[in-house]
Amino acid sequence: MGSSAASAECLRAIRREPSLEVVGVVTQPDRPVGRGKVLAPCPLARYAAHCGVGDIIKPEKVNDDEPLARIRAWRPDVIAVVAYGQILKKPLLEMPPFGCVNCHFSLLPKYRGASPVIAALEAGDRKTGVTVMHMGEGLDDGPVLMQRYEPIYPDTLGGDLMNDLAVAGGVTLAKALRLMAEGNPPAEVPQDEKYATYARKLRKTDGLIFWDAPVIEIERKIRAYNPWPGCFTFMPQRFRRKGNAGRLVVSRARIVRQAEPGWAEALPGTLLKLDRAGPVVRCHDTALMLTEVKPEGGMLMDGGAFLRGRPMKPFEDSFL
Repeated sequence: MGSSAASAECLRAIRREPSLEVVGVVTQPDRPVGRGKVLAPCPLARYAAHCGVGDIIKPEKVNDDEPLARIRAWRPDVIAVVAYGQILKKPLLEMPPFGCVNCHFSLLPKYRGASPVIAALEAGDRKTGVTVMHMGEGLDDGPVLMQRYEPIYPDTLGGDLMNDLAVAGGVTLAKALRLMAEGNPPAEVPQDEKYATYARKLRKTDGLIFWDAPVIEIERKIRAYNPWPGCFTFMPQRFRRKGNAGRLVVSRARIVRQAEPGWAEALPGTLLKLDRAGPVVRCHDTALMLTEVKPEGGMLMDGGAFLRGRPMKPFEDSFL
């Protein structure tokens, strides 16, 4: 059960285990995408259909009687759940003899909830990982079966970390299921509630950059939100075209620690310098160089190319 590209990667790992048989796949219903709002399947549904894996169902509400009957007819020994997006109720959790096993992309009990990868990057953690656990009725609070660590480097982006964790999660989940099939399941370790933290579900608007925040927080947020939901600010008013808000997506940035004369007096969001690599913008404590951006209605470009098409003026223009 799942929906995301990470779910597809985990299914790919399960299919590589000779002792495991996939009897069915449960994904989210097709959703409208793109400017034309054409219905399209989620990444897991596309992969499962391409591989001809079992039976595929896409219920709007998985706990309703009809999808429950379909799943029960498969007679699953265990249900593997990866980034599915719906809460499983007790009848479904108790249906398979070996229960429901979830792969979560954090080192539980840290960062339970919807966006654990982004939360780890925003917090400046040096490591994260994946957790395979037996699911209970609470939010990511079931006993841990296996964990695997993954380092976080100073230049790690959210999308790259998610890709690495998806591969690690697939390997770890498939191993746990194989051990169950062999009659040697991993020992269950209860989570320590006093260390539990939660990662909230994000919206596109959460990507707005507040320049009065410490520069290290802004830089981490830009990396964490790349590629989704994306961080953004707004170009100076005189560079905004008629009919758009002048939104500027910032996909990469670099901290500038060495201040120059006059920087300390500038307000947060002020353009401080035109550098060959991109605009330098005042933050709460120091400055940030925008090295890769995407103007509204334009293409992704490096910060220098962005400046060459816009004659901005230091200490006069602001990104607010």
